[in-house]
Amino acid sequence: MAVKFRDYYETLGVSRNASDDDIKKAYRKLARKYHPDMNPNNRQAEDKFKEIQEAYEVLSDAEKRRKYDQLGQNWKNGADFTPPPNWQTYDFGDIFGRAGQARPSEGGFARPGGSAFSDFFEMLFGGMPGMGTQTGRARTRRAPSAEAEISLPLLDMHRGARRTLTVRLGDSQKTIDVRIPPGARDDSRIRVPGGGPDGEDLYVRLKQEPDPRFTVHGDDTETEILITPWEAALGAVIESPTLDGKTQIRVPAGVASGQRLRLRGHGLNIRGGGRGDHFVKIKIAVPKTLTSDEKRLFEELQRVSRFNPRGG
Repeated sequence: MAVKFRDYYETLGVSRNASDDDIKKAYRKLARKYHPDMNPNNRQAEDKFKEIQEAYEVLSDAEKRRKYDQLGQNWKNGADFTPPPNWQTYDFGDIFGRAGQARPSEGGFARPGGSAFSDFFEMLFGGMPGMGTQTGRARTRRAPSAEAEISLPLLDMHRGARRTLTVRLGDSQKTIDVRIPPGARDDSRIRVPGGGPDGEDLYVRLKQEPDPRFTVHGDDTETEILITPWEAALGAVIESPTLDGKTQIRVPAGVASGQRLRLRGHGLNIRGGGRGDHFVKIKIAVPKTLTSDEKRLFEELQRVSRFNPRGG
């Protein structure tokens, strides 16, 4: 079965030699725009968000990006990509009690029911990135102990969750219930005794999905908030998203762009008790266009103010 190449660079609107930072910035901008929370009941936006997630899952990972670039070198000519023989198939169970069962598809690949992710992604990387309550992915490796990898949203890593994985290796198949404890971290592993296909221990590696609202620094989270010049000068009370929902935070008068405000105890759960902090990074937004009244007021401020940030 030939599969059309999907251009992930085009999906994110970046060049093929874009830096990791450029890719991250493009992803965060698009993810905010098309996030389901910002577009309720909009199927088109939801599908676009999934495409963006898929593209970032590949391009943000150096090894996946290298493999993608190599196998897709004839993409400009519209060449199809057919997987090499003997590529292994892995089946995945449903998550959060969803009823969909993974079944091998044509060409020996497993496609969980109802997925919007491309066949090309599945063939290159053996599965799909987790999407909230969508099906995760598992990769079993030949070793004295088996390994699997699942992707989780940040909130599930923070609060804890359960996943049901169906691991298939040859004719052997096993369904495993995995409990993710609150406060799990990216790249951590959970041992499931006897969970492997042949009764060996199964180690489940956890990968945190990027969240367009937050960046994570150890036990702390951070979000960027835009404020107006007058809010920066006079102070204000604004709302900030946190892992617990929206929370009000007081912006002090005279705050500088780039300054970080701390909300203690609103960060990630910590194994053994306690929580990290949440930081709000302030960015002052300047209006690109002004009404005649706004322009007059700014000109009056310019006339009467003695403030000179450059000194002299």
